[in-house]
Amino acid sequence: MNSQKTPLDRRTFLSASAIAAAAVTGATQATHVSATEKAAENQSLPVPPAGKKILLSCKLGMITKEEGGKKLSLTERLKLAGAAGFDGVDFDEAGMFTVEQARAAVQESGVFCHNAINHAHWNMRLTSPKEEDRAQGVANIEHCLRVSHAIGGSGVLIVVGSGNDGTAEEIDARAQHEIKKLIPLAASIGQSILFENVWNKMHYDHDAPPEQNPDRFIRFVDSFNSPWVGMYYDIGNHWKYGQPRAWINAFGRRAVKLDIKGFSRAKNKFVDITSEDDDLPWGEVQKGLDEIGFTGWTTAEVGGGGLERLTLVRKQMQKALGLS
Repeated sequence: MNSQKTPLDRRTFLSASAIAAAAVTGATQATHVSATEKAAENQSLPVPPAGKKILLSCKLGMITKEEGGKKLSLTERLKLAGAAGFDGVDFDEAGMFTVEQARAAVQESGVFCHNAINHAHWNMRLTSPKEEDRAQGVANIEHCLRVSHAIGGSGVLIVVGSGNDGTAEEIDARAQHEIKKLIPLAASIGQSILFENVWNKMHYDHDAPPEQNPDRFIRFVDSFNSPWVGMYYDIGNHWKYGQPRAWINAFGRRAVKLDIKGFSRAKNKFVDITSEDDDLPWGEVQKGLDEIGFTGWTTAEVGGGGLERLTLVRKQMQKALGLS
């Protein structure tokens, strides 16, 4: 990290987000706004509960698409998350809906959505040696940024790419080149670009012993020197590779949002959060979050279902994070 530049703390980061979001009207990066979009923007969006230090959400993809033999609408699925007690939803099916469809469903459901994701990032990778794949990856992320903005969210989760696409230097350079194209749009509409730490063989050693550190992740994030770039730290994904409390402290203000899942080192598999097989040290996680003063969104990324299953997952998250 460049010692001549002072990193922004979380409060400054969030203040900058709010200021940029307010200034979006005249941004040159904005696309043409249709009459339908303008009408939708005049309708109010739901807001998350006030006063909570840590907010709980689930991925949209966790919510069942059918119940009692009936196909559920997007609005009905969002309402299920609200009924299960979640504070909001991470709109991880953004690529399946238009901006107008996403916004209308959020408005109709009354359930806040804080983020957007397009899972096509696994195929249309920013690290791909094919220029057309990278271009489509950028277009997909642009769409997610616009969806998140339209539904009242504050960021987009992306998988940066794959370590199988080239040398560490090659793939980092490709991803950096493409992500830098996205930062002006992200800033103009007040959205964070957040990297998830996943099993993609980037910025860690997949076959090395478990006690690794996040230094390479941090160098990659800091290489952009932007308040609009951070981490969507998945606690369960890298219990296999490192100590979560140490990683949380190292990431600090870079950890803007969190994914929550259980993992068993003993059995080398993902498990239910706080289940008897989950050997992730949740008490240490809680200490780490306290030490960096974390506030914000935590999102379950586990097997989902209907109301009963979603309610169980919400309770498991509360237990893991020491919430009442």
